[in-house]
Amino acid sequence: MRSRVRVIPSRATRAHPAELAGSGRRRTARLAAVVAASLAAGALAAIAPVTAAHAARPVPLRSASHVAPGRSHRAQPSSTVWLCRPGMAHDPCAASLTTTVVDASGSTTVVKTKIATASRFDCFYVYPTVSAESTPNADLRVRESEVAAAVAQASRFSSVCRVWAPMYHQITLARLFALPLLTATSAPVVTAYDSLRAGFEDYLKYDNDGRPIVFLGHSQGAAMLIRLLQHLVDNNPMLRKRLVLAIILGGNVVVRNGSVVGGSFAHIPLCTAPGESGCVIAYSSFPGEPPSASLFGRPGRGVSIIAGQSAQRGVHVACVNPAAIAGGNGPLAPFFPTEGLLPTPWVEYPHLYAARCDSAGGATWLQVTKVSAGSDHRPVVSEVDGADWGYHTYDVNLALGNLLADTAAAEAAWSHHERH
Repeated sequence: MRSRVRVIPSRATRAHPAELAGSGRRRTARLAAVVAASLAAGALAAIAPVTAAHAARPVPLRSASHVAPGRSHRAQPSSTVWLCRPGMAHDPCAASLTTTVVDASGSTTVVKTKIATASRFDCFYVYPTVSAESTPNADLRVRESEVAAAVAQASRFSSVCRVWAPMYHQITLARLFALPLLTATSAPVVTAYDSLRAGFEDYLKYDNDGRPIVFLGHSQGAAMLIRLLQHLVDNNPMLRKRLVLAIILGGNVVVRNGSVVGGSFAHIPLCTAPGESGCVIAYSSFPGEPPSASLFGRPGRGVSIIAGQSAQRGVHVACVNPAAIAGGNGPLAPFFPTEGLLPTPWVEYPHLYAARCDSAGGATWLQVTKVSAGSDHRPVVSEVDGADWGYHTYDVNLALGNLLADTAAAEAAWSHHERH
């Protein structure tokens, strides 16, 4: 019998349906709630009140005809609608990165970070499920939900690369939570993947110019990115040589037991050392062992099925700790959008969490633990969609600072290898 994925929302996700699991307006509302909790707890009492002048600039809805041209060498018009594209007007991936850093005592510092407009590296981002449209697949209009996801997950990468993100006909929330159950060959899944593939091939043909690439994807975006790398990069030595790093979170990348390859990819390995390039960082974050019904961390189940990965024996879900790539425990560097609740668009909470990769009961996951003292009143994340989802909503943001450092190190390593 073919394995299928059935997404049965918990009580929390019925009230907050959020994909595999949750982004867009509802997702950013939860991220904003984290910051609001800081204000309620008095942890940010030193910060001046927020006024309308501090609010993020709204990004209008866009369709294909409204996308401003980017920097490219196109000989003909493209059918791709871009969510993020270097040089594009109102690019959410080029938003301000100014950050309020809040330490354990509640003291704050404002840090400004520059966008690397002249970077020689590209980042190709695939966003998670955010569409609330009633059809099985989303259309290609850029809505607030896609913009919010890009800001929260991809915009900070603009400090280390030029971010590209095509719109794709992703599977909508409505279809993910409906019958019949989805498989890798279901029409909505095929439509979503074909749409993403077309956008990537268009990018390669007209925009990439042979530049090295960092791949970024979360949740449904991660599942689609697994398929894209399988079909177009893993068995293509020329493209594989240009792969700097693949950050594939909450998508159940799998590897053979005792190996760093096999499973999802035959040739692209997991990262095993700081500063390594041409490899994969993958994990799903939880506060403890994922339940038996979890959609993440267990091979051949949940999100694995959308990527066509049904094997449950001889493989395990990959975990590469972004805070300690060689293994062991490491401090996380979490960044969250403030959604206009603070004078800066970002807030950082250093030395609040630590992480390590754990395995038990057939599951593998990134164990995230609060490590600060009880006197630390900064807010902590929770399993907002239930235990089966863990910290899936926050997979990216809990370790965003670590992922940026890992990307910069991989770029340096890639450049060194190219010179030698």
